[in-house]
Amino acid sequence: MKYFCAIFVLLIVLGLNATDSYECRIVQFIFGDSLSDLSAGESAFYGIDFGNGLPNGRFTNGRTVSDIIGDKIGLPRPVAFLDPSMNEDVILENGVNYASGGGGILNETGGYFIQRFSLWKQIELFQGTQDVIVAKIGKKEADKFFQQARYVVALGSNDFINNYLMPVYGDSWKYNDQTFVDYLMETLDSQLRVLHSLGARKLMVFGLGPMGCIPLQRALSFDGQCQNKASNLAKRFNKAATTMLQDLETKLPNASYKFGEAYDLVNDVITNPQKYGFDNSDSPCCSFYRIRPALTCIPASTLCKDRSKYVFWDEYHPTDKANELVANILIKRFDFMRADDGTSDVPSPARILLLLPTITN
Repeated sequence: MKYFCAIFVLLIVLGLNATDSYECRIVQFIFGDSLSDLSAGESAFYGIDFGNGLPNGRFTNGRTVSDIIGDKIGLPRPVAFLDPSMNEDVILENGVNYASGGGGILNETGGYFIQRFSLWKQIELFQGTQDVIVAKIGKKEADKFFQQARYVVALGSNDFINNYLMPVYGDSWKYNDQTFVDYLMETLDSQLRVLHSLGARKLMVFGLGPMGCIPLQRALSFDGQCQNKASNLAKRFNKAATTMLQDLETKLPNASYKFGEAYDLVNDVITNPQKYGFDNSDSPCCSFYRIRPALTCIPASTLCKDRSKYVFWDEYHPTDKANELVANILIKRFDFMRADDGTSDVPSPARILLLLPTITN
């Protein structure tokens, strides 16, 4: 049978032909948190506007930004690491999504969640995936498979919201704003070096959006407004990560590392919702009557009358409509099109970016 060369779902390199009986297919390897997670399980109302209306594993009422962009450019959807259908053939054809709700760059982040995988754990799972593929196709072809793959790392917001900004965690008093960001960068630097040793040559780290403006942060404030401290930390993170990746790219052989930031875009959607067709950008569509914060959707939750008018689905995550808006803007900005339409010039891999906003969790 033919095996497939994994190529990151959000980066398109057109014009490549299969050689040596290998057929290349665009897929993804994602390391992330709940904005990318596909394992939300059977939580009530999640996925109500997706397919058959049943829970689909995503922490929103419909699709993630990755889903929408992948669909519009003709790419297969990834399989969650915990999906019982995953096997060697599925990995070779679709790649894997290791993202975990509540996960962070640091192991201690989100410790009160029952089950969450930090980035270190996700990398460990990726190593296990490599062992399986080596056993399936051999070391030489496996090395080729993983070195041709594209990688995404989309974490960081939990390290602030579910760690540093919560006094129950030691990091909240052990560090100040700058030293905590430095700690994150040192850890992420080490993690990216490990991924490079495992074959990750083309990799993108996503930036953070205005974390202080998600409904949860507003509900925890005294006046219902955005919490500037959290959003300023996101800006600090974005600046430091840009510098770190540029430095790392010069030190690791054959590394092409990019940083995707869309802070201003997401902030404008939240600040000027009517401009984008929304009526509400400060509270969740799915909530528990007037009790705030409601955290997640549960069977007893109530839904807003028109989900398309809300930026946020729950206290943390955007709605399908908000995700679609962001995806469409990014596709237009970076001139993405279907992988199979054959109408685009072949772009240079070094200048193809897809910048996805990480709002939180």
